[in-house]
Amino acid sequence: MRIGVLTGGGDCPGLNAVIRAVVRKGIEVHGWEVVGFRNGWKGPMEGLTKQLGLDEVEEILARGGTILGSSRTNPYKVDGGVGQIKKVLAEHGVDALVAIGGEDTLGVAKRLTDDGVPVVGVPKTIDNDLGNTDYTFGFDTAVHIATEAIDRLRTTAESHHRALVVEVMGRHAGWIALHSGLAGGANVILVPERQFSVDKVVEWTQRRFERQYAPIIVVAEGAMPEGGAEVLTSGEKDAFGHVRLGGVGTWLAEEIAQRTGKESRAVVLGHVQRGGTPTAYDRVLATRFGLHAVDAVAEGDFGVMVALHGTDIVRVKLSEATAELKTVPLHRYEEAEVFFG
Repeated sequence: MRIGVLTGGGDCPGLNAVIRAVVRKGIEVHGWEVVGFRNGWKGPMEGLTKQLGLDEVEEILARGGTILGSSRTNPYKVDGGVGQIKKVLAEHGVDALVAIGGEDTLGVAKRLTDDGVPVVGVPKTIDNDLGNTDYTFGFDTAVHIATEAIDRLRTTAESHHRALVVEVMGRHAGWIALHSGLAGGANVILVPERQFSVDKVVEWTQRRFERQYAPIIVVAEGAMPEGGAEVLTSGEKDAFGHVRLGGVGTWLAEEIAQRTGKESRAVVLGHVQRGGTPTAYDRVLATRFGLHAVDAVAEGDFGVMVALHGTDIVRVKLSEATAELKTVPLHRYEEAEVFFG
């Protein structure tokens, strides 16, 4: 048997751990051949391959990013794209695919399964917003990076008596903002799930200044003020129709400065949250996902995604995993509100 592996969408720590697990178990347990498809769905569309043997995955467990490369290519937006994928898989003798990605990559995987291509999905998103899995790998690393940044920024904020607004990733789900904000002791946390009152944010900020402390505000990139709209870096959209978000941190810092008369600065963490060495938790989770994805392929159980339920790895239908985003519930946000101001 010969299986293919690809990584799609934004990169994140832990991708290489999945690839390593698929290759090691596929070869050493089942005696399969494994071929990597480069640059997301562009790989099987254009025949961009990388042979994956034991030597190729020997030193990649702790490496960030993905040795296969990635892209946001959508074969369903390319004329004849699906037919080309089927042709390339047949030419390379690939019997099944393991697709590692988020809602967009796995949404394509679901449609391809419906169209007769055998695919098993592995959930990947630092936003932790995929449905039917408790956690996705990459999220823990992103939270650790954001929390460390908040810890470091607090000392300079206190030294200069200024407010600092830390913008983190989170297009439609505020999990990174919530977890890093709580772990870093932020005074305000703003998430996409609930529009915020600028007046209230200013009130909390003023209260912090009055107690002779410097306010730290953590805001997800997709957070919106009441009656407002998302802040866009540009009007451009990717192949899945997503616009580029960013800038709400800078906008909010300027509002705070104008309304309080206090110095306020914005720090946008951006892609630094994606990069670097994965945490131990993400390495273990990603490895387990890879191992169980191979089991699904071996059993011919396609159209599924491996998922974390509690401490167990289970399988869920791709249709269920991609049906809706997993967003921050109100009661979780209300827990954090105790510490605002």
